[in-house]
Amino acid sequence: MTEPARKHPPYERHVFICMNERPEGHPRGDCTKRGGQAVLDRFKELVDQHKLKPRIRAQKSGCLDTCELGVSVVVYPEAVWYARVTAADVQEIVESHLVQGVPVERLRMHPSRPRDSGQVGPIGNA
Repeated sequence: MTEPARKHPPYERHVFICMNERPEGHPRGDCTKRGGQAVLDRFKELVDQHKLKPRIRAQKSGCLDTCELGVSVVVYPEAVWYARVTAADVQEIVESHLVQGVPVERLRMHPSRPRDSGQVGPIGNA
């Protein structure tokens, strides 16, 4: 029996949370020591609570090369990058960006451009 073909991409939004680790005392620091695990855990908890699986996947990533900006998060397919994310910020990202389609401007690493409405589209029936 063959497995049914899967729609590609399999997720409407894919969230990557940096979990890079550097040696103690490294001048750039790293996302893990700045709270990356708590951010990842909160994303997973809220994606589950909001019943966003399997449409949205939050997972750890390797280095996103933005270590000096605190815990970094990137959301695809929109390629919205967030900096200095804390576990306390995650609920706002989930409810505003992942559910409503409106990126959280105060956390964006790269502010929206004039031609960018900031709207990325809501998720299904969420």
